[in-house]
Amino acid sequence: MKTDQKYIEGGVTSPAGFKAAAVRAGIKESRKRDDLSLIVSDLPATVAGTFTSNRVKAPPVKLCERNLIWGQAQAIIINAGCANACTGEQGFQDAERMADLTASTLNIGKNLVFVCSTGTIGIPLPMNKIESALPGLAQALSSAGGAAVAEAILTTDLVKKEVAVTVTLDGKRVTIAGITKGSGMIAPNMATMLAFITTDAAVDQRSLQDCLRHAVDHSFNRIIVDGDESTNDTVLMLANGAAGTGLLQKKHPDWKKFCHAVETVCHELAIKIVKDGEGATKFVTVTVTGAATRHDAHMAARAIAKSPLVKTAWNGGDPNWGRIMAAIGYSGARIEESRVNITFDGVLAVQGGKAASGSSLKDLEAVYAKKEFTVAVDLQSGKGSYTAYTCDLSQAYVSINAEYMT
Repeated sequence: MKTDQKYIEGGVTSPAGFKAAAVRAGIKESRKRDDLSLIVSDLPATVAGTFTSNRVKAPPVKLCERNLIWGQAQAIIINAGCANACTGEQGFQDAERMADLTASTLNIGKNLVFVCSTGTIGIPLPMNKIESALPGLAQALSSAGGAAVAEAILTTDLVKKEVAVTVTLDGKRVTIAGITKGSGMIAPNMATMLAFITTDAAVDQRSLQDCLRHAVDHSFNRIIVDGDESTNDTVLMLANGAAGTGLLQKKHPDWKKFCHAVETVCHELAIKIVKDGEGATKFVTVTVTGAATRHDAHMAARAIAKSPLVKTAWNGGDPNWGRIMAAIGYSGARIEESRVNITFDGVLAVQGGKAASGSSLKDLEAVYAKKEFTVAVDLQSGKGSYTAYTCDLSQAYVSINAEYMT
């Protein structure tokens, strides 16, 4: 598909008609950075969202799912340092209070406010601190505030994550941009971590929802850091129409260009999460082809990408392909052991389910010594394929998560 898509510097305030800001409210006393953020559209925007499928859902997720029914949003308030999860009825009341306070401060309808939280599970929100910080947060809103929000939403992340692209749609220059946070507790199912995407295109709500869901499935849903699914995972996308396009929808001639740009932003953000995985030193692409079905390929790739034994071998530079064979075997995918081939960056390690002749241990070790490499599995059983993105598992990961709450 021909496209004039271009990357630009920036984040969620790069599209026209968006402002953002971040302040330090002191939600978690040990935290030394801003922890309360706002993303605001000048006008009500079409909204789409995907959320965690974890049956333990934080109150902010439930509030967002409820508000999504209305199809419009104008503000997203985000706090870091406290997940407001497993906090009972008080937690939902606090999430609603955050929305009410934000709506009152901005003079907008409360159904136009979406709430997201990230941090430690099981601790109530310090609502007095949030209420005190909101007026200053609203006053700080600016079209240059996107970077501050990208920084403020981080928890164990080491770097902020922003992506912005432009593309011509309906004869207008349109910008699509996003930010995300996520470093651990990453094994998405319907969405992952927190991600916020904005565009100044005008988009039909149902079409936007389908576009975002497809983009998430091909990006955030393909990444694994540690195999855990969060209680707070949320991806929200706002389209405010400030670029002056006509209403984009599935039958529009530029619809595929728009969705391709959305997928580009989601994919780039997802890759940034894996590369910033807690304690990660290697970025690994796992590709499974020749599966009986796409679902079989998905199961095999996911089993490899989340296996602690496989991931620790990557960390140690030990090309122990037997661990990959074992993961394929227990994945649930239909396979015939004698047909399985495995290569590491094109170096054949396994042929017909056993050690390949012609590739030395040194050849395999050379691949594992790289910071980035690909593990390619051919099951030779059909046409199904799937790609997952993952990282190694290091001693640093254990240290980070052994001390996270305290």
